[in-house]
Amino acid sequence: DGHSQLSAYERKRLKNITENAKFFAALKLHESAARLNQLTTKRRSHITKRAKPRNAEEEPARRRSMRLLRVEPLDLPLPESLSRSAPEEYPQVPTGPLPMIPEDQADNSKWTETLLSTWMRISEVNTDHADWGKPDIKRYQESLSSMVLSEENVRKVVKSRVCSMAIHPSQSTILVAAGDKLGHVGLWNVGCSSEEGAHTFIPHSLQVSCMHFSPCNPAQLLSLGSDTLRCADVTRAVIDEICRSEEDLSCFDFLEENACSAIVSRWGGAVAVVDRRTPGVSPELSADIGFKRTRTVHVHPINRHYFLAAGSVDVCVFDVRYLKAKGNKPLSSLPGHTKSVASAYFSPVTGSRVVTVCADDKLRTCMFLLPRRHNNNTGRWLSRFRAVWDPKQEHCFLVGSMAQPRQIQVFQDTGTLLHSHLGEHLTSVCSINVVHPSQNILVGGNSSGRLHVFKQIDG
Repeated sequence: DGHSQLSAYERKRLKNITENAKFFAALKLHESAARLNQLTTKRRSHITKRAKPRNAEEEPARRRSMRLLRVEPLDLPLPESLSRSAPEEYPQVPTGPLPMIPEDQADNSKWTETLLSTWMRISEVNTDHADWGKPDIKRYQESLSSMVLSEENVRKVVKSRVCSMAIHPSQSTILVAAGDKLGHVGLWNVGCSSEEGAHTFIPHSLQVSCMHFSPCNPAQLLSLGSDTLRCADVTRAVIDEICRSEEDLSCFDFLEENACSAIVSRWGGAVAVVDRRTPGVSPELSADIGFKRTRTVHVHPINRHYFLAAGSVDVCVFDVRYLKAKGNKPLSSLPGHTKSVASAYFSPVTGSRVVTVCADDKLRTCMFLLPRRHNNNTGRWLSRFRAVWDPKQEHCFLVGSMAQPRQIQVFQDTGTLLHSHLGEHLTSVCSINVVHPSQNILVGGNSSGRLHVFKQIDG
C-alpha cells in the first residue's frame, strides 16, 4: 500500500483522512468553504469602500472616544451590519461539520499540514501537572520578573479584535488559539518563526467569545460563536457542530473532566446544558436563571455540579442538578456590584475564591474590594477586561490595564500588585489574557488581532 514504513497510528490517521475526504466530497463542503472565502473577500471590500466627502460641509464630525470622555459603554445589540439579518454579502458559515481547511489553504497546504501535525503530536504527550497551593510570593515574583516579551513573540494571528484565547497544555511546544470578533480562529505555533507557524480558520459567522482545549484530549479545541458551539478535532481534520442556538451565546465551561457535557450561557440571560454524547445539536435543557444578561459561566474545580454565572450586576452560584426551565434560585449570591460585571471565575485549585471585574472600575475577590482603583473602562473598541487566575497559583490573578506604559498586571488576592508585565514590544492594551497551566508563559491579545507571548528566559 506504499505505507509499510509508517507506524500503526500513522496508517490509521491516513485512513481516517481518506475516509473524511470522501465524506466531505459527498457533502460538497470544500465547495462551500471556497464560496465562504469568496464572500469573505467581498465583505472586506465592501467594508473598506468609503466615499470621500466632496466638501468641508459634508465632512462628518470627528468621533470622540467614549473611553476618554469617561462614558460607560452600553450593552447594545449588535449593529444591523453584523446581525443575523445582515445582507447577503456578509458570509454565514454553513451548519453541520466543516473540513478543517484554513482560509489560506490553497497557497500554504504544506505549511498547514505542518501546524496541524504539530498540534496532533504534542497532544499525544501526557500533559498532567501537579496542583499548586499557596505560593511563596517572593519566588513567584522572581519567576514573573524572569518572563520577557521579545519581538519574535509578537504576531498578528487573527484579523480582528481578540475576544477569546486558549493555550495548549504541552510542556514542549507553545500552541495558542485566538478567536476574534468576525468568527475567525487562529492557531499559532509560537516556536515556529516562518509563515507556516500560524493559520486562520473560519468556524463561526460572528464573535468567538470563548475557547478551551479539551482537558482530557487536547487534540480537540472547542470554540463558541454567537450561534454555535463547535469542536475542531485535529486527528480527524473535522470541525464538528455540537450545539446550535437561535439565541446569541456568550460563554461555556465543561461540567465534567471528560468534557462530555458543558454549561453554556446566552447573552439574553439563560443558560443551557449540552451533552456531546446525545445526537443532534439541541441542548438537553434551557434554564432561565433570572439574569437580564449572562456574560460568563465557570464550573467549580472540585464540586463540578456548581457553576458561577456573571452578568449585568449579578454574580451567583447555581447547582446544575436542580436546574429547571423556570423558577431557578441561586445557592449563593455575591452582592456589591453597582454596574455591569464583565467576568467572574473560581480560583483554580480549591474554588474557595472568586475574582470579578466590574464597570465600576473595581476588582473584587470573594466580593472583597481590592484597596486600589482599577480602570476597567475599556470603551467600545476594546474587549472588556477579564481577570483570570494563574492556574499554577491559588491566590494570584492577572488582568489587562489601561495604564501607560502598556502592561498586564498580576495581583495577589489581597489586592497587592505583585508584578506588571511590560516591555518595548507591548504597545497596546491586552484585554484578553491566558496563562499556561504548568509553564511560566503568558499570552495577551489586543484589539487588532495581535498576540504577545511573555515567556521565561532559559537559564
